[in-house]
Amino acid sequence: MNLSQEALKAINNPATRRRLMDVLGCTEFTIARYIQKNSDNLTKAAAMQVIREVTGLPDTEILEGLVSKTT
Repeated sequence: MNLSQEALKAINNPATRRRLMDVLGCTEFTIARYIQKNSDNLTKAAAMQVIREVTGLPDTEILEGLVSKTT
């Protein structure tokens, strides 16, 4: 599963990259590469928590191909 373009744009800034570095335990260069390649590593639980906090988006708008279930 990959991040939506909206989520990728929202997290592609120095402050958010630093937070992702801390939770994923990698360098800023690696985070920049993850964003450029839309890596699955950005969908790990810790990264998703940061992305939710930063963007305020629900998972259905953060992730591509995720369909919300309505009942």
